[in-house]
Amino acid sequence: MTVHDPILAAASRTHSAIPDDTKMLRAAAELTRTLSTANSAIYWPDLLLSALVGYGALAGAILAQNVAIAIGCALLSMMALYRAASFIHELTHIRKGALPGFRFGWNLLVGIPLMIPSFLYEGVHTQHHARTRYGTAEDPEYLPLALMKPWSLPLFIVVAALAPVGLILRFGVLTPLSLIIPPLRRKVVAEFSALSINPAYRRRAPEGDFARMWHWQEAGACLFALALVGSVFAFGWKPLLVYMAIHSAMTVINQLRTLVAHLWENEGEAMTVTAQYLDSVNVPPPGTLPELWAPVGLRYHALHHLLPSVPYHNLAAAHRQLMATLDIDSPYRQGNYTGMFPLVAKIARSTMHAR
Repeated sequence: MTVHDPILAAASRTHSAIPDDTKMLRAAAELTRTLSTANSAIYWPDLLLSALVGYGALAGAILAQNVAIAIGCALLSMMALYRAASFIHELTHIRKGALPGFRFGWNLLVGIPLMIPSFLYEGVHTQHHARTRYGTAEDPEYLPLALMKPWSLPLFIVVAALAPVGLILRFGVLTPLSLIIPPLRRKVVAEFSALSINPAYRRRAPEGDFARMWHWQEAGACLFALALVGSVFAFGWKPLLVYMAIHSAMTVINQLRTLVAHLWENEGEAMTVTAQYLDSVNVPPPGTLPELWAPVGLRYHALHHLLPSVPYHNLAAAHRQLMATLDIDSPYRQGNYTGMFPLVAKIARSTMHAR
């Protein structure tokens, strides 16, 4: 398998000037027709087992008296809950009616207990996939991180570590206050209701069925945030602090994964689909660690930008078929990388270049 060297610079042309590779796009379209069916017999057991292990290990981390056992349980809980939480990405792409009850079940099991209900991502992530928005100022999930200052990367990670505190404030404080202060409500909806990384992004108020879904999810997250705070009086500080530590570690891993999901080299121009692919990252086998830090198909993030409707359990097969079908000089092979650390190093070096 040919793997692109992440240390080598990309072509000297800007991303916006890269033309579409019709052969690659045609091959991807063929796979979409054959691999786009979501299998409930895979989704439900994967989610339920991940949640069961995650919460069971969380209980172990809280109750264990032995420090080593508590730390081991915390690590297991973090990885399992991270996998369970990653299904939020699938929810944004699942066609209506494809997996009855899965969205509701995920929110009850994961979204509300982790204070990341799916409304925070649904209707946001799809804008990242819009042909004319990706990599522009209107993309909620894009910043030219590789072209920013060196301190921007550590800040990017530190902010993620504070996520549990921010979520408790968002749902436990801002939600109830915004219900009685209309101007605050408008600000909360526009600026504090999206899992995005672009600080300039502003969200529109929800309408119709989506608004009703938003409201019950937000109410659930609000009640859970208040229950977390109230748990201190009933159970002391340990359960809350262990929960927040595991949640924080999970969010940091996800932020690191986000950092290497793209090359972040676009300066705001609209890009072709091929250019978007080349600005994105696959970390395919034979490496096994990416399955832990980029679970539920996220190790094939570049491929996902070619095949957004293909469910996570079919991405590995799609990757193998494209590798076998496309020529050795196909742009598809340039989107394949070896691991997280070379990519982080590449982006970090890029931030240190004088501009």
